[in-house]
Amino acid sequence: MDVTTADGAAIEIEDAALRFGERTLWSGLDLTVAPGEFLAVLGPNGSGKTSLLRVLLGLQPLSAGTVTVAGRPPGRGSERIGYVPQQRAVDDGLTLRGRDLVGLGLDGHRWGFGLRGLRRRRARIDAAIEAVGAQRYADSPVYKLSGGEQQRLRVAQALVGEPEVLLCDEPLASLDLAHQRVVAELIDERRRAADTAVLFVTHEINPILPYVDRVLYLVDGRFRIGTPDEVMTSRTLSELYCSRVEVVRIGGQIHVAGAHSALCEDEVHHF
Repeated sequence: MDVTTADGAAIEIEDAALRFGERTLWSGLDLTVAPGEFLAVLGPNGSGKTSLLRVLLGLQPLSAGTVTVAGRPPGRGSERIGYVPQQRAVDDGLTLRGRDLVGLGLDGHRWGFGLRGLRRRRARIDAAIEAVGAQRYADSPVYKLSGGEQQRLRVAQALVGEPEVLLCDEPLASLDLAHQRVVAELIDERRRAADTAVLFVTHEINPILPYVDRVLYLVDGRFRIGTPDEVMTSRTLSELYCSRVEVVRIGGQIHVAGAHSALCEDEVHHF
């Protein structure tokens, strides 16, 4: 996949920096994500992964540099962007049905008035639910559903607007291996079918490794961008963490082990 040109880029970030007070999360970040590309964003807690998503969602301004998403500056409620959050507990007093949750993905967009607009909205919701295989429990209260079922619906919510860019904030967290595989496959199917760019924040690269084109790895203000084979190496991660890190590949999976460094915020996670 050619990602060397910015023409028609799904995401374009140029010389970007993000600072909070005297702390710089990252600076000098240049990144172009092509339509249909799957980019994994990795790094320890506090390295700025979720903050990057907030920038792309229009919730957090850059301290320096420029960013465009689907050819436009980031803005809240953009129909060109889909967002899949982490799996999280739902209040058992909430009567929200599965299809209601999916319908929230259309909020903020104009769908017309009267019966015609309502029919169109319902058809889009039904199509998104079918795309993730959630028809059986679409009319059930969300709090009664399993974590995997809820995440399927959140993927549907992100896809219902037919976005050009899909932003995923650790959507596999708290899911078992079977549900991790299902959710990852659903996201990959969408990007292949519709040429949707995917930016996927995660602590677990192995469940998505078959789909990843490139990796953005953030550590304490430093970063590397490249293919998994280029970034997920002992040499590269040791440079990022300022400490000796060992990367071992076993059975098609990547395992990382390292030690705490005075310059690094966190111990190296196992992926």
